[in-house]
Amino acid sequence: MAENKTQKTKASVTDFINGVADGSRRKDCRAVLKLMKDATGAPARMWGSNIVGFGDLSYKYASGREGDWFLTGFSPRKDNLTLYLIPDLRAHTARLRKLGKHTTGGSCLYIRRLADVDQGVLKQLIDDGVKAARAFSQQSQKR
Repeated sequence: MAENKTQKTKASVTDFINGVADGSRRKDCRAVLKLMKDATGAPARMWGSNIVGFGDLSYKYASGREGDWFLTGFSPRKDNLTLYLIPDLRAHTARLRKLGKHTTGGSCLYIRRLADVDQGVLKQLIDDGVKAARAFSQQSQKR
């Protein structure tokens, strides 16, 4: 069975964030880093060359496919700060309406700037995503 292309690395999260060219985006990364570390209690680790992940999620689907991922994470992309919030965000539509300016796709939340969103709502989404990811990991390991 094929492995996930994106794997944990030993690269420095600090160096990665310090290398973000846009100062405002770099500041947003540091704020999200704190929110996610607080939510998971786990240190930040690089996944591939441009994703910062927190914690470990092992999964196994009914199909037999299994792998490892992170509980929550983010990546400073060119146009948006991408937050990986597991599971599917459609279960959080009421909260997303209160969040502020954003877009979504599957389990990804795209934010241009943190100043565009309600930080309290964002924290709730991250916390809920971590809880759901941990429950999913425990449940999928029973298969």
